[in-house]
Amino acid sequence: MTVDFVLKKTPSLRIATIRWKGPYDERQIQKRFEEVEKWARARGLRTGRWIFREPDSRIWDTGIEVRGKARSEGRVKVRTLPAGTVASVRFDPDVVSPRVVYHGLSDWLRWRRKEKEIRSVVSYRELYEGNPWKDKRAWARTEVQFVVRK
Repeated sequence: MTVDFVLKKTPSLRIATIRWKGPYDERQIQKRFEEVEKWARARGLRTGRWIFREPDSRIWDTGIEVRGKARSEGRVKVRTLPAGTVASVRFDPDVVSPRVVYHGLSDWLRWRRKEKEIRSVVSYRELYEGNPWKDKRAWARTEVQFVVRK
């Protein structure tokens, strides 16, 4: 399997999210994703990619891209992630350790900053094409994106 880093433009993403604060906990992440999925299905929304991100220290967002008319309701908030430039890598976590990918991408970006190709790294996010706990294909095509400023 080839793993390569690339700088690319991404379109804006409209996502339905649940945000919470606390330590990293995979069970909480899965539970929140399933809550958002249930919310979207109940409203008949078409869904896209599943997005996990840390917008601030120890604050977590689990969201699903939604298409159609959706409004924030209760714990589920509809947000728009702006279009921008990201450093991206797609890999299979069963073949390549996520730890290696994150460290490699961080070092690659450090050199991009030294070379003045980018100004800063803003945040990171993980994208899946579906439910990574139920869909092996979605898990095998995990994409990590670091949002950067040029």
